[in-house]
Amino acid sequence: MISANLTKNVRRTIYKRDGYRCALCDSPKGLQIHHVMPRSEGGSNDPMNLITLCWVCHAIAHGTRMPDCADWMTPVEIHEACIEYVADMYAPDWYPWKDGGL
Repeated sequence: MISANLTKNVRRTIYKRDGYRCALCDSPKGLQIHHVMPRSEGGSNDPMNLITLCWVCHAIAHGTRMPDCADWMTPVEIHEACIEYVADMYAPDWYPWKDGGL
């Protein structure tokens, strides 16, 4: 069974991989780990399914309206950008789901 919580080691690995910056807007502030494919939809805790986002991009990704960022991406656009980021990084073997895939 895969743990619902990420280990400190996995978090450090993702932050380092993404250059200690938000993978979407390049901000170094308020960094958080985001599951590209939600765990509720079978997404894994594998690095292939994790991305570093700043708190603003992370909030928007989860549907929080940010009035100061009205011209920034929508949640759908953020989701697509996250997929593109990790899929390109791990191509051709990208597989974010829990069952092990390939």
